Amino acid sequence: MTPSYRLDAGQIEVVEDRMADVLRTKTPAQRLAIGFGLRRSAEKLIRAHLTSAHPDWSVQRVSQEVVRRLSHGVSELPMRLSLS
Repeated sequence: MTPSYRLDAGQIEVVEDRMADVLRTKTPAQRLAIGFGLRRSAEKLIRAHLTSAHPDWSVQRVSQEVVRRLSHGVSELPMRLSLS
């Protein structure tokens, strides 16, 4: 049976029913930990890709690009969130 997904402007992501069932068994803290883990994994993957694709970039330049990509294009961080 093929699940039906609503893919329109009102739907950002589609979670499979099986995954939704698993997430429902988790506490809010566990779901938050999963989300933070996913973000850390994304950061590692982006950082590895950029380091490989741009070996001439400094660590600071790579970090700036990682932040830009993870923040959906926001290029400036507030001072309290600075990576330096």
